[in-house]
Amino acid sequence: MNTNKKKLSLTGRVILGMLLGIMTGFIIRTLFADTSFVHEYLVNGLFDVGGKIFIASLKMLVVPLVFVSLVCGTSSLKDISTLGRLGGKTVAFYLMTTAIAITLALTMGNIFQPGAGADLTAATTFASKEAPSLGDVIVGMFPTNPISSMAQGNTLQIIVFAILFGIAISAAGKAGERLAAVFSDLNEVIMKLVALLMNVAPYGVFFLMAKLFTGLGLDAIFNLFEYFMVLTATLLIHGLVTYSIMLKTFTGLSPKVFLKKMEDAIMFAFSTASSNATIPVTMETATKRLGVNNKIASFTVPLGATINMDGTAIMQGVATVFIAQAFNIDLTMSDYLAVIMTATLASVGTAGVPGVGLIMLAMVLNQVGLPVEGIALIMGVDRLLDMIRTAVNITGDSVVTCIVAKTENEMDLERFHDPVAGAKDEEVHFHPSSQQS
Repeated sequence: MNTNKKKLSLTGRVILGMLLGIMTGFIIRTLFADTSFVHEYLVNGLFDVGGKIFIASLKMLVVPLVFVSLVCGTSSLKDISTLGRLGGKTVAFYLMTTAIAITLALTMGNIFQPGAGADLTAATTFASKEAPSLGDVIVGMFPTNPISSMAQGNTLQIIVFAILFGIAISAAGKAGERLAAVFSDLNEVIMKLVALLMNVAPYGVFFLMAKLFTGLGLDAIFNLFEYFMVLTATLLIHGLVTYSIMLKTFTGLSPKVFLKKMEDAIMFAFSTASSNATIPVTMETATKRLGVNNKIASFTVPLGATINMDGTAIMQGVATVFIAQAFNIDLTMSDYLAVIMTATLASVGTAGVPGVGLIMLAMVLNQVGLPVEGIALIMGVDRLLDMIRTAVNITGDSVVTCIVAKTENEMDLERFHDPVAGAKDEEVHFHPSSQQS
């Protein structure tokens, strides 16, 4: 019996759950659109509750995982100056990938012109929130109450506190060594929690997809078909081509092996549409499958999930061109340069702010004098595109993580090339005998 279960890998089960969920959603939408029992007890009952529990379980792990793994990573650094080099290198690569992403998006938007001839006016109004200044964001990175930061899930504040706490452990001598050992054990336990959750992921993914595709209106996609296709193509080019070139250029590693090992994390990101919720899976993939040392991954992955928004930057580029074309407004070369600069800096400047994608887009539109109301034009298809954006975002986080780790000689290349690396870590075994002794 066990041999039958083992035939399908975790990736296969997640993909199966996703496809069955999409099919179930379409079947309910087509055949049971007016059946109140199905919608009340199945769609808004089982699917809604199951999906929300899955997302909540992922988010539950984010704060302890980020804090504990980052404390482990920082406390293990022999030279604290390494941290400054690590930080500078990571942020530089994240800004570079974002600048490339927005440039690619503007280029694709101008080549294919998805908004040309549309001559649209916004069907609804969109009220944008005020984005905080860069100074406020920098001040806001430092927690006044770290416990409150953890309770609120403020990733940047947790990162800062964990780094300072790890440095203190490293400097505390024998007491620090004892505490570092405790955190190391805690990290192993939390990673096993991640493995537990990954084993029930196919069911969570099924619930999420079934609920989403039951209510997803395809008419919005048809109305914005050109915008949808241009944005999707740009995201795929950046996710598959740009990252592959970067990985090969800076590390010499195989992009094919990398993408194969990223399958589970990409599926999680696509299903949840949340980079933060996917942090536990991205971290597990980076350390257990790709062979990145925890001292690197614990820093680059949470930071990337917060400030590296290539998918969002691509959406802003294509959306800016689309809205300009739809409202018959010509943009100059200086406008395009302003868009690149604003979107790249805004990815850091609005880090950790709820609804960050739309806030950043509003900032970009204001910068070049386009009507912010134009955002209402594209909101109908944004949920589905957000899933693709998130998958691109976490792929970018992992590429930069591999680049930084390889240049710091903190990467296990045997593990990277091992096709079954991480498989045993995903297995969960209970040992009742050890509890009795």
